[in-house]
Order: sequence, then structure tokens, then C-alpha cells
Amino acid sequence: MVAQTQTIDPPRIGQASGVLLARTADPEVDPAGFLVSEKFDGVRALWDGRVLRTRTGQVLDAPKDFLARLPNEVLDGELWLGRGRFDEVSSLVRRRRPEPESWSRVQYLVFEMQRAGGRFDERAARIRQVVELAQWPQLHAVEQVVVADRAELRERLREVLEVGGEGLMLHRADAPNLGGRSEVLLKLKPVHDDDALVIGHTPGQGRLAGLLGALQVRNADGVVFLVGTGFTDEDRRTPPPVGSLIVYRFRGQTSHGVPRFASFVRRSDGL
Repeated sequence: MVAQTQTIDPPRIGQASGVLLARTADPEVDPAGFLVSEKFDGVRALWDGRVLRTRTGQVLDAPKDFLARLPNEVLDGELWLGRGRFDEVSSLVRRRRPEPESWSRVQYLVFEMQRAGGRFDERAARIRQVVELAQWPQLHAVEQVVVADRAELRERLREVLEVGGEGLMLHRADAPNLGGRSEVLLKLKPVHDDDALVIGHTPGQGRLAGLLGALQVRNADGVVFLVGTGFTDEDRRTPPPVGSLIVYRFRGQTSHGVPRFASFVRRSDGL
């Protein structure tokens, strides 16, 4: 139950782990200089050679056998069960008592090596080597390809969407290893969405009295705004807690950078 407005000032998105976060690509983005990959709807997971964590720093209780097969490298990727199965993998990795049988279907799709130097195309080549040496079917290097022009990029996006994918990621081939929101990493999707950190709850009025009215959130650009639509009645009874991450959908931005018509989609992979 939401009784009163409650706010805190938690760390910014990605601050705990220093991960690179994508900006939204212009629909007519020129892919020259980028490596392109599919955008996977999994749970982002960081492996430091010993512990598997979410990008907000929460330890994931994966089975010991799963962890034992991961290489002694610092990796960044997605825990994935397949296209359109985010809710399933999110529920699985939240469990405090991991089920080895369920985790046997989880794939770890690696797209970055945190702390490694060099250009991104060099790190991508190193990821392929690491995965090949591991010889483990659940560990994959995300395919990074060069796309010739905008027409080929649109065709690749169409193909991904047709098979139930979310969209594409474009990562500058010459990019150093960065953290935070950056133009070196772009996401290309037919509908705009993004992550935001919940910093407060606004109580509902009228029919929603005693329930959530809106979430006060802050995105990675530091913009604070309200998300008041897209919730089920259950979401309003037990809203995402302060300090958690959500995914919201929007239609462009105001001149001050505030997302227009922001609506709640789901809790995010920061868990």
C-alpha cells in the first residue's frame, strides 16, 4: 500500500558497476564505424572471475556448476533463455535457491570485457577467443558485424524483428572501454524505451486511493519525472520499490529532455 510520497537519493543507474549504457539511435543512423549486434532481452550480468552480479551490484545466486564453467576473465553480457522470455529468466535468476536444472537452459551471451583495454573491435575478437577456449555450449560471444549502409541496417533490423527480437545494438568499433551513458553505444528499436531508477512513490487519488499513483524516477541522464500509466492493479498494490530499476516506454522528449508520455513496461534487469 502506498500511503505517502516517499523519495530517496540512490546512486545513478550503472554507478555501482560502471557499465556502459546505450543511448537511443536516430532511426536514420549511419552505421559506418559501428559493429552491429542483436539486442537481447535478458538479464544483464557481470562476471568478475569469482562472482556474478547485476549491473546494480546485486549478487546472483547461480548454481556452483554454472559458475565453475565461466572463464577467469572479467565479462559483461546477458543471461538469456530466448527471444520474448525476459520474465522467465528474470524470475529464475531472482531465486535465492538456484535450480541447476533450470539454469542448464540459461545462456550467457557476452558482448564486452570490462576493464580490458584497446578498441571495441579488439575486445570483441578477444571475447571470441575466450569463448572458444571455454568449450561450453551455454557460453556465447555475441556476433558483432559490419553493416555497409543504412539500407542494410534497416534490413537487418527487419529480420531481427520478424523472428521476435527487440532490435539492434550499434557499438563504435574504435571505442575504448567506457562506463555510463555514451554515444559510442546505441540501441535501435521501433519503439523507444529506457531504464530509470525509482526514487519515490506518489500516492493515488480517487479510485487509486491507498495505491500507487505514480513512480518518481530518474534516468541515466539525471532527468527526474513521473511515470503514472502502464500499471496493472497488482503493480499499484505492490509497486517497484524505491531504489529498483524499471523499463519505461516513451514518445520523444521535451526541449528539456523529459520523456513524453512515459508509461511503465516492467521491472528492469537490475533486479
